[in-house]
Amino acid sequence: MAERIFKGIGRRKAAVARVTMVPGTGKITVNGRDVRDFFPYETNVMDLMQPLAATNNEETFDITAKVNGGGFDGQTGAIRLGIARALLEYDKDNEGKEDSYRKILKRAGFVTRDSRVKERKKPGLKGARRAPQFSKR
Repeated sequence: MAERIFKGIGRRKAAVARVTMVPGTGKITVNGRDVRDFFPYETNVMDLMQPLAATNNEETFDITAKVNGGGFDGQTGAIRLGIARALLEYDKDNEGKEDSYRKILKRAGFVTRDSRVKERKKPGLKGARRAPQFSKR
């Protein structure tokens, strides 16, 4: 039997991540580079590994992510959601059971897409909400 491949798409701010997960040793690759070479801060790496840590799968899968758009934090959030969705695909047959990944990931907040995006600039204002300084004279 061929090796199963689990996929998940994650989005956050302007970033989109396509995550592929295969059984392996825990190696994570982002855009062809090791995750620790790609992201400048260790907090980014810790953040995207949260779904794996919550389900005790840090060294169960090899993960490949293709990510574009956004900055480091948005890309991290997009990969995290992609990993969570791939884990849900892996655990489809356990859904509804007490130890299902869905319950664990949902409780931790990894299944929900963070819909906050930058607000657009409005006419007559200096930013989205900042008004020009008022002058009496």
